Amino acid sequence: MTLPPLPDDAVILAARADDWRAAVREAGRALTRSGATREGYADRMIAVLEEFGAYIVIAPGLALAHARPGPDVVRSGLAVVTLAEPVAFGHPHNDPVRVVVGLAVSNAEEHVASVAGLANVFNDRSAIDRLADARSVADVVAVFDEGGEPSREATDGAGPAA
Repeated sequence: MTLPPLPDDAVILAARADDWRAAVREAGRALTRSGATREGYADRMIAVLEEFGAYIVIAPGLALAHARPGPDVVRSGLAVVTLAEPVAFGHPHNDPVRVVVGLAVSNAEEHVASVAGLANVFNDRSAIDRLADARSVADVVAVFDEGGEPSREATDGAGPAA
């Protein structure tokens, strides 16, 4: 199953975040920097947590930050943020979070397919630890290539695929 694109500029390693809002905001910045979303998507992801709670913390150490499709989604995309220090999101069993995966999709069908693809990636229990310990974008991409095959998009043709 193909996941949304995970461009190199949507990966942030060892981010500093004082709380879950800052961690989600980092994922939103990465999605915006990669061109998947516009400013404001991070605020919508935060609003989801404020409304529904920490259900996005889907496994020990892993949060899947997302919001419904909307006008601030330019195209589907993924972002990965590893945290220098784990952050509590308020989940009774899966806190603290070390890895935030940001997801933006343009329609409900893509959401279902993307979540299923991510489930394939994280069926490997070592995937979260490998992401949390990643030292390079290539380390992050390797985890996804093994489990979910995110699409890789060329940047300007002058450098590595992004």
